[in-house]
Formats: sequence, structure tokens, C-alpha cells
Amino acid sequence: MIGVQPSLTTRALTPAALPQAPVPVGQGETALRAAGCLLVALPVFLQAPWVRLAPFSAALFTAPLLLLAVLLAQLPSQRWRDIGVLLVGFCGSWLGGCLFWGWCRLHPLWHLPIEAFALPLALGGLNSRWRLGASFYLASLAGTAATDGVMAVTGVMRHWTEVLEAPIQQAPALLQQAALGVLAPLPLAVTAAATVILVDLCRRFWQHPDDAWRLAASALATTLAVDGLFLTAALWSPHWSGLI
Repeated sequence: MIGVQPSLTTRALTPAALPQAPVPVGQGETALRAAGCLLVALPVFLQAPWVRLAPFSAALFTAPLLLLAVLLAQLPSQRWRDIGVLLVGFCGSWLGGCLFWGWCRLHPLWHLPIEAFALPLALGGLNSRWRLGASFYLASLAGTAATDGVMAVTGVMRHWTEVLEAPIQQAPALLQQAALGVLAPLPLAVTAAATVILVDLCRRFWQHPDDAWRLAASALATTLAVDGLFLTAALWSPHWSGLI
């Protein structure tokens, strides 16, 4: 009735007061998260060498990929629709990566602005049927921002152009020298602090009831793992690094 205050017992049993139970993960969501992780790691192994050899064709590949994504997003199966929406977000990351690594790779300060070309669309897509793709793109962009920020603060970024312009015989040694700088006390502390913050964000996103947030957690966690793999390769086997 209007004007009657609920009792303490009634208020205690309202959904807002109940503890949040862990959100069950179905097979469809597990597959979606796995696809998100794969799409974060894929550019390291496929896009990087492709863009290095033929940047124009790699950029043009965005068109059929986007067409495939839109077609999948129209299918009656919810799983395939989600995969299609996710691929739409991946197309933004793919094209941004092609544009930077194909034509602007010697200008590290342009990296984040170029990768963020679809930021307005992604922000608008968070409240639409494309929110899974938008969350994937934004999480990937956040991972890129964190990586570039740590590289700038630790002093690694100032070696970027030097490494890329060096002859192929000298580049691995220069890259290894730049990576060794991360092991100095202050850069190592900055890197560790950034890692802890990202891991905490992933944990918080993972506990969110919205699957778009959990997808973002998968993308961020994979970005962190790829960065760790890149640093390890730069230290121990720079020839295998994706930068050169």
C-alpha cells in the first residue's frame, strides 16, 4: 500500500539486498570468451607479418571480414549472432592495427589515436545490439592504452623508432637492450603496478553479471598475457618478437 514502509524482513529479502551469486557460465558464453581471447591473440601471429608484407591487402581484408560479421549477426542462432557481433568489434581493432603498422609504425605517439578511430561508434554501441563487439573493441583499446602508457613511462618507447629503423641484423640486439631496461627497479615497479591494476580490473569485470563485461575481462586478460609473451621474447629471443 502507498505510504506503508516495508518491514526490515521484507527489505532484507529484496533483490538489491541479497548477495550476488556467481553467474553460471554456459557453453555459448564459454565459446564466446574463447573467441574473444583468440581474436586478441590473432593479430600477433597473423596480422603482424601480413601487414609487414602487404599492408594494403591486410587493410582491405576488413571489408569481407565485416560482411561476414554482419551476416552472422543476422542468423537465428543466438551463438552465431553473438560471434558475428563480436567480429564487428574485431574489425575495428583489425583495421586500426593495419593502418598504424602498415603506414605509421615509425610514429609511436600516433598508435593509440589511430587505434581509437572507432571509439565514438563503440561508445554508442554499448547500448545497442552491438554491445558485445563494442565491449571487445573498448577492452582491446584499453589494453593498447595501458601497454603504450607503460612503455612510455618506463622509457621503452624512446627506442621504438630506433629498433624499427635498424638493419635486420642489428634490430634484435637493440630490442633486447630496450627490454632489459624494463628490469631496472623503477620501470619494473611501474610494470608490476600496472599488471596488478589490470588483473584487478579483469577480476572485477569477470564478476559482472553482464556478459559484455566478462568478454571485456577475457580481452584484457589476453592482452596482458600477450604483453608478457612479447616481453619474454624480447628478452630471450628477440628474433621471435612481433615488433621486428
